[in-house]
Order: sequence, then structure tokens, then C-alpha cells
Amino acid sequence: MLDDNKHNVQYFQGSSMKGLYTAIEDWQNQNKKRFLSLSIERDGNDFCCIALTNPSEMIIVRGKGDEQCYVNGGRLHVTAP
Repeated sequence: MLDDNKHNVQYFQGSSMKGLYTAIEDWQNQNKKRFLSLSIERDGNDFCCIALTNPSEMIIVRGKGDEQCYVNGGRLHVTAP
């Protein structure tokens, strides 16, 4: 996938819950992304996790009439009547 921002499913595996936690924490620290949800299950002797990250994409559209949103100076501004 060319746009890494749209890749929001991750898989982690560990032989113990502590090992799984370490893998998840290391990934999160390295990638600077938050998780939207986690699902942890046993798979044989391992702990496995499928995680969804919170993608940071946003689409800004211009509203009708007085409603408007725009980005200025790195900040999102929204106005509504």
C-alpha cells in the first residue's frame, strides 16, 4: 500500500501476555500512532492481537452558505450559523 496512512490493521503475537504487550508498545512508540481498538486472543500457546490504528486522514469540504471549515496555520476552523 503506497499511502501508509491508510494501512490501519496491525497483527502482533507473543509467547506471553507481557511479550505481546512489549511488541504492541514498541510498535506504538516507533510509529507514533494511537490504537482505535485491540482484540487479543489465545492461538495455541501464543497470545495474538489484531489492532486497528486511528488513521490521521481528514477530508475538509466547503459547506453551503455560511457553514464553512478550513485549515489556517495548522489549525482546523469550523464555523456554522
